[in-house]
Amino acid sequence: MNLKQLLSLGLGCTVAGLAAPLSLRAETTIPDACKTGGFAIGCQAYTFNRFTVFEAIEKTAQAGGKVIEFYPGQKLSREEPNVTWDHNASPETIRKVKDKLAAAKVTAVNYGVVGIPKDEAEARKIFAFARTLGLYAVTTESVEAIDTIEKLVKEYDIKVGFHNHPKRADDPGYRMWDPNYVVSLVKNRDARIGASADSGHWVRSNLNPVDCLRVLKGRIVSSHLKDLNEMGPGAHDMPFGTGVSDIPGLLNELKAQGFAGNIAIEYEYHWDNSTPEVGQCIGFVRGYGAARKW
Repeated sequence: MNLKQLLSLGLGCTVAGLAAPLSLRAETTIPDACKTGGFAIGCQAYTFNRFTVFEAIEKTAQAGGKVIEFYPGQKLSREEPNVTWDHNASPETIRKVKDKLAAAKVTAVNYGVVGIPKDEAEARKIFAFARTLGLYAVTTESVEAIDTIEKLVKEYDIKVGFHNHPKRADDPGYRMWDPNYVVSLVKNRDARIGASADSGHWVRSNLNPVDCLRVLKGRIVSSHLKDLNEMGPGAHDMPFGTGVSDIPGLLNELKAQGFAGNIAIEYEYHWDNSTPEVGQCIGFVRGYGAARKW
């Protein structure tokens, strides 16, 4: 039995490898127990940004998700609405969130989009928080901090994905929408630095998401997978299989690339009652993966 197998014994749907000392740590992975239809699929908590962290965890479970991707700034709970959830959280707050996750049988695997400072001491707070939660990855757009990011990725064995928002007509200097730019950014860096691929924002940028995934082959850390009602900047989310995105094609490409990260449903529509539609998205992946015997 190898070290990775030993570390994953008894952990259930938790990220393996983070409990061991640095010199003994196996590669950080998301166990198969976290997967639905062949993928570790769940929610980006921003889907439920009109609710609290605790409610986001509950709604993720109700939708059939086994994993969650947190974002900074969400209120903790209805009981403690003045407590904010982010990488500055107190040990007591972290323990409460861990207990809530355990009760809901949901595993935290990612955190972002979060700004990572160039200052190592400040950036370290984010990586230490990620280690404490047992996260697989952190999501950012902090290009200017890539040297600091690379150093801490190696130290903590936590992946970092650069996230893409849509092309900005009023900001030609914004380049993250272009997967070719992301490749140029990460190609000579540690292999644990890559892309947090948002297929919906590619559609809003009038790009073909399957082609974008192919450009990023081997560097996809995580994905915000989306189906939208139309191409272009005004598009909104739809349940998988009902919009213009080729969701089967995207899933096939991710699987062909050996993608091992998390898929987060970031559903930015019907904000007050999106759980049924999020559930349809997860159900689509469950059924499609079963049909493909993933």
